[in-house]
Amino acid sequence: MASWIRALVSRTPQGADAEGGAQRRDLSGAVGVAIVLIVALLAAFAPLVAPHDPNAQDLLGRLKPPGWRSPYTGAWFLLGTDHLGRDVLSRIIYGSRVSLFVGIVSVAITAALGTLLGLAAGYYRGFTETIIMRCVDLVMSLPFMLLALAVIGITGPGLQNLILVVALTRWARYTRVIYGQTLSYAQKEFVEAAQALGSSNSRILFHHMLPNLLPSTIVLATLDLGFVIILESGLSFLGLGVPPTISTWGTMLADGRAYLNNAWWMGTFPGLAIMVTVLGFNLLGDWTRDLMDPTLRV
Repeated sequence: MASWIRALVSRTPQGADAEGGAQRRDLSGAVGVAIVLIVALLAAFAPLVAPHDPNAQDLLGRLKPPGWRSPYTGAWFLLGTDHLGRDVLSRIIYGSRVSLFVGIVSVAITAALGTLLGLAAGYYRGFTETIIMRCVDLVMSLPFMLLALAVIGITGPGLQNLILVVALTRWARYTRVIYGQTLSYAQKEFVEAAQALGSSNSRILFHHMLPNLLPSTIVLATLDLGFVIILESGLSFLGLGVPPTISTWGTMLADGRAYLNNAWWMGTFPGLAIMVTVLGFNLLGDWTRDLMDPTLRV
């Protein structure tokens, strides 16, 4: 009886902890989904949501604090104005469009390229495996920011070149993960059965193996979106991102660094926008990983 009571007592906290852990993961996932959904809606409906034209200048209303109301037009500026009299809130809303567009498009290209190369290297082996994986080692051995700066320096700043930078520097991470999983799945019975039935290599790869590898690609892509947003903001901060005429969070940070003493809101609010958005994607990525990995379900 005593041993049975000790076993019951020792198991109860574990069950409670497991249930509490699942609830915390669900809560953090819900917060991540809410943040990403809000940012996506603001980006999609920026012309309807933004209170002002993000590029409209008013030199008489420059460097006004949050909550300032123009005595000339009666318009409110909830997050203040910058050094050219532009509305900070409107520029943040329009800046979300650039960050999300660069993040989603570049990650989609990178994930597709890395997944296909990982499949080819893990399935065909031999010469194909050697060439692909040595390229992976080469890319991953280079300092990431240095490689990005080198590509931007050669191609020049711009939206398309920024997407190209991410595609050229982030594919190796996907390839290495998918390569390892492809090696494992290639030894599974369903793959050997398909080979015995005479299925073509393309059918085995895309019909039998790829659906089992997609969850890993989706998790990696979700987690990578936050990093790409930081990368885009960092390159724009250095003047190597999109043109200065386009509202981005990185250029807003660059403009605000010279006015931190007397106009703190110019850099603070864009920085908070980056932080909250990246946090939302990280929470969403963690929740997606827990959802798709059976070993993490309790």
